[in-house]
Amino acid sequence: MRGRRGTDERRRSQKLGRWAEFLAAVVLVMKGHRIVARRYKAPVGEIDLIAKRFRTYVFVEVKARGTLDAAAQSITQDQRARIVRAAQHWIAQNPVAAEADMRFDAILVGRRFSVRHLKDAFQA
Repeated sequence: MRGRRGTDERRRSQKLGRWAEFLAAVVLVMKGHRIVARRYKAPVGEIDLIAKRFRTYVFVEVKARGTLDAAAQSITQDQRARIVRAAQHWIAQNPVAAEADMRFDAILVGRRFSVRHLKDAFQA
């Protein structure tokens, strides 16, 4: 029975993550961004959302937790490094993006789907 409980919790967590990514995409679109990719997987890491606004590509990490502060604290240094490597991989696959600016943002989702968009949340 214990294995099923862990599976159910994992499914709920994945569902919450997908909902948070959808909500983050809506926020970005409302701010004038165009979503270029969702859940981009590279051999070196994954990026939740890639968006573009004017000449800037934005690589976005989305975190959903009980509070916005908990969501912010859950982005580890290792995750940041993986996101940067995945962004470099994406740019190598999309050479037109190499001429543009890039930025790493975080969108935090808390209880009752409160949202905080942190521009330039970390640097490459």
